[in-house]
Amino acid sequence: MTDALEYAHFDVAIIGAGPAGLAAATALKRGGVERVVILERECVAGGIPRHCGHPPFGLREFHRIMAGPSYARRLVETARDAGADIALKTTVTALGPSGALSVVSPAGLAKLSAKRVLLATGIRETPRAARLVSGDRPPGICNTGALQSMVYLKNQIPFRRPVIVGTELVSFSALLTCWRAGIRPVAMLEEGPRAHVRWPLHHAARLFGVPLLYGARIVAITGRSRVEAVQITDESGRPCEIGCDGVLFTGQFTPEASLVALSHLALDPDTGGPAVDRFGRCSDPSYFAAGNVLRAVETAGACWREGRAAARWIARDFAAGLPSPDTAGRKNADQSRDSG
Repeated sequence: MTDALEYAHFDVAIIGAGPAGLAAATALKRGGVERVVILERECVAGGIPRHCGHPPFGLREFHRIMAGPSYARRLVETARDAGADIALKTTVTALGPSGALSVVSPAGLAKLSAKRVLLATGIRETPRAARLVSGDRPPGICNTGALQSMVYLKNQIPFRRPVIVGTELVSFSALLTCWRAGIRPVAMLEEGPRAHVRWPLHHAARLFGVPLLYGARIVAITGRSRVEAVQITDESGRPCEIGCDGVLFTGQFTPEASLVALSHLALDPDTGGPAVDRFGRCSDPSYFAAGNVLRAVETAGACWREGRAAARWIARDFAAGLPSPDTAGRKNADQSRDSG
C-alpha cells in the first residue's frame, strides 16, 4: 500500500481529491479529526481545476484570483499542511455497508473501513456515444476535460479548426482554452433557441469571431484519418455541412455516481446523484456526499464551500450525533412543503 494507506481503518475516508474533497479534509483535520484520508484515482490531486489554465478561481477561498492549476495546487498544499493524507492512483471499486470500502492501488487490492465516508467524486461530461451522434470515428473528437488535459498538461493540440457542441459555461471555458492554444473554432452549435449561459457571456463567441448557430443539431461526423466535416440540421430542419478538423463535445454534465449506482446507497432520480438528507447524509448514515456528485454543475468555489459544510456535519455527527435519518427526512419534506 501507499504511505497514505498505512492504516486499514480511518475516521473519515474521502473519495475524490477535487475542491469539495480537499476542503472537507482540511476542515476535518483542523477540527481535530485524526485519521483522514483522501482516495484519488488520478496520479495528481486537485480535480478538474488543474486542467483549467485560466482564471477566475480562488477568490472566495484564498481572496485572490488564480488560474486553475495554481488554485488546485493551493488546495492540495492546504490539505496536506493540515495533516490530511492523500492516496493517489487509488480507485475505490465498491462501497459496502457501514463504511467498508474495496480499493485497488499500485500495491494491489485492499479492504478499508472508515467511520464516515464522504463521496466527492464530482461530475463527467456526456460523451459522443451517449449523445447518439452517428458517422465515422476518426481522431479529433473529444470533450472539454480531454481538451484541457491535452493543452495544459501534455502540451498537445488535438485539432486546429473544430466545431464546439454546446453553450454551457464549460463550453465558453473550452472556447477560451482553444483561443489560448491557437485553435480557431469554426462554429459553436446549440440545439435550443438560446444559449445556456447567462447574458451577456454568450457574446464571447462573437468577440472571438466564432459563429454561434442556434437550433443546430449535429447528426453525423465524417472523416477517415481525421475529422473532415460534420453534418448538421439547422433551425428549420434543413441539412447542412460544416468543414472542420475536430469536434469538441461540451457540457451535459451528469454526477459521477457509478459507485453509488452499484452499491446499497439510494440514488436521487431527479439528479442522478446519491440521495441525501439536509445534512448531506446518504441512505446509509455512514456515508455523506458533497459537491458536484449531488448536482451538475456547481463552480469550484461552490463545491469548496459545500465540502466545508459536509465536514462540519460529519464533525457534529462524531461529537453529538445527528438526528436519525427518518427524522431528518421528515424535516426535509416539511421544509419543502413550507417553501412550496
